[in-house]
Amino acid sequence: MYAITIPEPGGPEALQWAEVPDPVPGEGEVLIDVVASAVNRADLLQRQGLYDPPPGSSPYPGLECSGRIAALGPGVGGLSVGDEVCALLAGGGYAEQVVVPAGQVLPVPDGIDLVTAAALPEVTSTVWSNVFMIAHLRPGETLLAHGGASGIGTMAIQLAKAVGANVAVTAGGKEKLGFCQELGADVLIDYREQDFVEEVKRATDGAGADVILDIMGAKYLDRNVRALAVNGRLAIIGMQGGAKGELNIAALLKKRAAITATSLRARPVAEKSSIVAAVREHVWPLIGAGQVRPVVDRTLPMRDAGAAHRVLEESGHIGKVLLTRDANPS
Repeated sequence: MYAITIPEPGGPEALQWAEVPDPVPGEGEVLIDVVASAVNRADLLQRQGLYDPPPGSSPYPGLECSGRIAALGPGVGGLSVGDEVCALLAGGGYAEQVVVPAGQVLPVPDGIDLVTAAALPEVTSTVWSNVFMIAHLRPGETLLAHGGASGIGTMAIQLAKAVGANVAVTAGGKEKLGFCQELGADVLIDYREQDFVEEVKRATDGAGADVILDIMGAKYLDRNVRALAVNGRLAIIGMQGGAKGELNIAALLKKRAAITATSLRARPVAEKSSIVAAVREHVWPLIGAGQVRPVVDRTLPMRDAGAAHRVLEESGHIGKVLLTRDANPS
């Protein structure tokens, strides 16, 4: 088969479409003929040599895909060759085929085409596990989602609104904030011009955000704590603003607040399968009912993955950037 490889770490030009060995499904795994994959920030870090795949996983980038099941490994039940699916991966989505544990495979939701389904596994699993399974966002509470126009952000807005929460977002510029508003965001904060701590406090009569979903890490740590409500929960899922920050423990104690930091890729298969099962139970019906939808900025040919990485690095996109094996990009 062919896959995007990284012979040497570097810029987008480091990504090479090359012939590689065919993957073979093992016990409890399925082989998927990939139709589309999606680009995530973790892929950019892997390309730069800063985020190695977990031991034993595919060396190729790509944390999600959609396609058709080509073969079943021993011990797999409930799935059939030819099923149209999408899947959460530890790697290998930028390829013609990928092997994945059966517990990380999802049916394509009702009303979603096969290519677009590639935009769903990573964002739905990340948002549901952090905002709902860990931070327990409840109806009537306020969620602050940083990067509201990103793939994660657009999904967080919709899921929070679907359960009856209020949503504040940060994003850069009127276009992105306008799109967040169309998705249901209640409080729109331009991080380039506004202080999100002040804006969240103003919008909540001084209370603050009950849950904050943060992609920035160190840069926002102090301000995130200040923006939290009493009994607030800060869920850190990224380090775009650095890995080391100073924490005011006194402020955290005063608010009886909690901070969690998680990554999805390196979790054991059993944990990821549990998250995927929860997503299928709680999120898939919302997508099927039209209450929640994937947001796709553009689709590019998989062999031109470098161009897709440049799009993410420039941060001009809204939602997800997809890669497809179709030679004609849409």
